[in-house]
Amino acid sequence: MDTKIGSLDACKPACCDLGSPPSNGTVCTILNSVPSTFLDSFEASMGRHVARRLVQIGVTDVFSVPGDFNLTLLDHLIAEPGLNNIGCCNELNAGYAADGYARSRGVGACVVTFSVGGLSVLNAIAGAYSENLPVICIVGGPNSNDYGTNRILHHTIGLPDFSQELRCFQTVTCYQAVVNNLEDAHEQIDTAISTALKESKPVYISISCNLAGLPHPSFSREPVPFSLAPKWSNKMGLEAAVEAAAGLLNKAVKPVLLGGPKMRVAKACEAFVELADACGYALAVMPSGKGLVPEDHPHFIGTYWGAVSTAFCAEIVESADAYLFAGPIFNDYSSVGYSLLLKKEKAIIVQPERVVIGNGPQFGCVLMKDFFRELAKRLKRNPTSYENYHRIYVPEGHPPKAEPREPLRVNVLFQHIQKMLSSETAVIAETGDSWFNCQKLKLPRACGYEFQMQYGSIGWSVGATLGYAQAVPEKRVIACIGDGSFQVTAQDVSTMIRCGQRSIIFLINNGGYTIEVEIHDGPYNVIKNWNYTGLIDAIHNGHGKCWTTKVLCEEDLIEAIETATGAKKDCLCFLEVIVHKDDTSKELLEWGSRVSAANSRPPNPQ
Repeated sequence: MDTKIGSLDACKPACCDLGSPPSNGTVCTILNSVPSTFLDSFEASMGRHVARRLVQIGVTDVFSVPGDFNLTLLDHLIAEPGLNNIGCCNELNAGYAADGYARSRGVGACVVTFSVGGLSVLNAIAGAYSENLPVICIVGGPNSNDYGTNRILHHTIGLPDFSQELRCFQTVTCYQAVVNNLEDAHEQIDTAISTALKESKPVYISISCNLAGLPHPSFSREPVPFSLAPKWSNKMGLEAAVEAAAGLLNKAVKPVLLGGPKMRVAKACEAFVELADACGYALAVMPSGKGLVPEDHPHFIGTYWGAVSTAFCAEIVESADAYLFAGPIFNDYSSVGYSLLLKKEKAIIVQPERVVIGNGPQFGCVLMKDFFRELAKRLKRNPTSYENYHRIYVPEGHPPKAEPREPLRVNVLFQHIQKMLSSETAVIAETGDSWFNCQKLKLPRACGYEFQMQYGSIGWSVGATLGYAQAVPEKRVIACIGDGSFQVTAQDVSTMIRCGQRSIIFLINNGGYTIEVEIHDGPYNVIKNWNYTGLIDAIHNGHGKCWTTKVLCEEDLIEAIETATGAKKDCLCFLEVIVHKDDTSKELLEWGSRVSAANSRPPNPQ
């Protein structure tokens, strides 16, 4: 039977599966928590309408930076009882926070001012676009009377054309709405928000500064609940895709399954696990798919990342005679400089709405989760690839025992972080060596895990930690951040403290941009060393709950973790871990050399 996707249930605003269908397959709307009533002019303003729409789709926190064009809008947003305003130190972090929030809550929102704010948040919105995250970016725009005139406004580049910001956002959002009149404001706002949810991409909404506080008849009642158009699998295409895939996989001797990052946007993680249960194949994830598949699954073999895969995982995947990739992204980073030893004719590539069988046919209008559930019924159980893995597997060794007061090694640090993980924690891994060290963590069931691999913007994790922790306060976020990345976005630790968050930040101080060093070294990779705990103490300034410490050796680390998880469990805990500048994972060394080779390929002769 065809199933529908795209419906939402606002009764569960904290659900990570925002946008998934009800179990009976019926069309579902986003429900309103308040009966429809007439509102007074303040409550019937455009700003309050936007606020109600955000609450309706599950957004209870909006990340903002004030500016003269959005101040009235912010007044009306914070007047909504169900919406908290989280003031950030800069627009980039506000966007990163909305990104982190969307990863947990299913949708996020940020509010900035025109041009100087919009162009500052643009980088974060581009990252959200690359990761298929519905982030609603709201900009307080120029006065509606200034459009179409020859006036030059502040916060612009000195031209009477106000479209520069819009043109920039057109390439990194799936819909743009410039609201500069009241008559169609309701339709523009609703279309933008619903498009973000349907496409799972960011959208841009510019609201003229003089309109945010004005009423209009279309805002005079509580908003009519959304009813998003569902998507269906083409029944004949689904059947043909399943038949072709089952034919290839059932003939294979040792097939494997691999989960990729687009399973999230397809809302197919559960169906993928059901497929794995049914077929018995060895089960791996691509690096950016980590956290989407339960790692306690009996046939889980780790991360497939070419030459830097989990031990014995690449050997099983690359020797398989058939592999099914669920929602993969093959870029130069995930392919380790285009060095994966895979053959297209052996691969079944399943994207959110398309299935590609080897070098053969492609099937469109086939939803990933429908495909997995139907395929599970047609596959013969074949555990050969997992049995081969189990046969060659040798348990990983442990780092050599440290001498008393010996300077801390990174592998010892992550051995202790592993022990901290549970269903009540989540890991945020910053771009850099934390990618590789966190990939080796074994995630307990329900332990969250996020990193930004496709876009790879250093500094992302500070804002993302803020947003993720705000979305799921019941989880304790453990963020692993390098010193170079931290210097980009450090300010919003202030916002974490102000919000009473209790994340644990491991600031790994090795004196530079280590990931860049391993790709191509130079004096530009050395940074000014900060007294990071001193900086956080200054930001704390006696207001809120915050605890900092420096860690130099394993004994310090053990004591710090005991304190952070014990006496200071209700505080933001900042652990500055001092390690040698050349202390990196072996995976980064291998990966860096291969990416460097890919970057330095000579031009092809014309």
